[in-house]
Amino acid sequence: MERPAPRNCVDDDGSGARPAPGPGETDVRAQLDRILASAEFNVPERVRQFLSYVVEQTLAGHADRIKAYSVAVEVFGRDCNFDIQNDPVVRIEAGRLRRALERYYLLAGSPDPVLIEIPKGGYVPHFCWRADDLKQPKLPPGPAPVLKPQPSSSIVDWLKQPWLVGSAVALAIGSAFAFIWMADLSSPAASAKGPALQEGPSLIVKPFVNLSKNPDADMYAAGLSEEILAQLARFKELTVFGRETSVALAPGASAPDIRRRFGSRYVLEGSVRLSDDKLRITSRVLDGETAAIIWSEAYDADLRASSIVDIEMSIASKVATAVAQPYGILFRVPPAAASGTRPLPSLEAYQCSFRFYRYRTVLSPTEHAPTRECLEQITTRYPDHATSWAMLSYLYLDEDRFQLNRRPGSPTPIERARDAAQHAIRLDPQNVRALQALMTVLFFSNEPTEALRVGAQALALNPNDTELLGEFGSRVAQAGDWKRGAALLEEAMARNPGYSDYYVGILALAAYMQGEDTRALELIRRANLQRFAIYHFVAALIFARTGHETEAAESRALFLKLRPGFFADFEGELDKRNFNARDRAILTRGAVQAGFPVKPRLASGTE
Repeated sequence: MERPAPRNCVDDDGSGARPAPGPGETDVRAQLDRILASAEFNVPERVRQFLSYVVEQTLAGHADRIKAYSVAVEVFGRDCNFDIQNDPVVRIEAGRLRRALERYYLLAGSPDPVLIEIPKGGYVPHFCWRADDLKQPKLPPGPAPVLKPQPSSSIVDWLKQPWLVGSAVALAIGSAFAFIWMADLSSPAASAKGPALQEGPSLIVKPFVNLSKNPDADMYAAGLSEEILAQLARFKELTVFGRETSVALAPGASAPDIRRRFGSRYVLEGSVRLSDDKLRITSRVLDGETAAIIWSEAYDADLRASSIVDIEMSIASKVATAVAQPYGILFRVPPAAASGTRPLPSLEAYQCSFRFYRYRTVLSPTEHAPTRECLEQITTRYPDHATSWAMLSYLYLDEDRFQLNRRPGSPTPIERARDAAQHAIRLDPQNVRALQALMTVLFFSNEPTEALRVGAQALALNPNDTELLGEFGSRVAQAGDWKRGAALLEEAMARNPGYSDYYVGILALAAYMQGEDTRALELIRRANLQRFAIYHFVAALIFARTGHETEAAESRALFLKLRPGFFADFEGELDKRNFNARDRAILTRGAVQAGFPVKPRLASGTE
């Protein structure tokens, strides 16, 4: 798994010594001016205003006022009725700002003595001296450190050569991460830990190559490789080898060679061509087992229409979404068998992940039980594996909401599901799959407001995760906002062709609830969930209202066979799914029309 980038700010080395004083107001404002004046800090004007606003508010002693609401109103011009839950503008732009600052300090800002950071989880900036500029960090505070002199113009001109920037960046990153990797290996704490379970499948990103004669493309290729690595690392089911591995690869190394050397099954590689301000970027994934190309795509961009930072972020997002999605290309290929008698830990995790997403495409009892067992074994053997706990939470939840292989006794399935999701978040607070699981558990525990808050938080962490986007859209729709929920679902499905048919079924229900009968009929016939009971309930409603009586009767019979006790507590089933009064009335009338055994007082609309 890729190691996190080392922090550059040093405030306390853990020794108990008094930390060095931080930069003063004059130092911070000088650094802000330096960033805003740099061509490398190439972001839209409102992101620049965002940075200026949070810095000035903090320097003025108003850090406590820096909230999503105040930023939205005072920076982005939202009105006083701004809805934080439904308008993610601040979270999205904060992510863009963080990435732009990281890129600035990697390139033009590499010699700058003052660091301005926006830590995740908030919008209040952090000001500190770069570690290299703390000459005596353990001495009592004295006069403020003197800023380093800026490089001479000849050095600046030398550093601006694109081919040198690309090479220097790759060399610096590789050296830094190699040093950290070796330090970690020699650390007693690291060696004392139990076995770590990697995610799977595994992927190495080869540095993108410049196929044009223009040396400027070297910098673009280096930046794109870096951004793709960062985007891929957000997907917790995927093991992404870090930069130290990527920069160590020989340019001509084949996928089978890389497989033999590093054990990574998949290789992502790409190229950049630059001609007359037009970029052509190609990318592909190869299977190290067979050397076959399993995915490829080409992207075109105009440097006159968009900044290079925006282009890199956009293309990296598309590549990461296509490659790393659950139900996507890497999860369609069954895990390869491990050599020896005992499978490797990463393979075990991959096998469970593969089973989990296969189960999610069919939602059948026969797939549910072995998948639950697989995940229970993984979490027992590797209790620190957050993603497996998140997946297990779903399996426990489905015992309750879908009545699949329900285990009797205490704790209840919903309690086990909640405990598993919360444990996953304690292990990894930024694990998107863990937050997704908690969102879903909260929703089916009659806490829809908190559920949607957690879902929005997860989406801000990884807006490219279409599995999360689809689940979030489902919950938004079921909470009563069918139009917005359907739009989110359609976006998720458009960005990930390998989506689960479960989402097609939710879209069909959304169309039904909005009176779009023709679309509902087309969607329910597209969904292929014959072993999933709720599918037949929704199908019966749609077929009955559109006059397809034979199909409605068939769906009704299949549902009652799979869920014979459903209408004994129809009110409880509606309560569990948080339907509002309007939607409950529509579903009740639809169930009566479809011939289901609805209790008389519900059918009459009385309470």
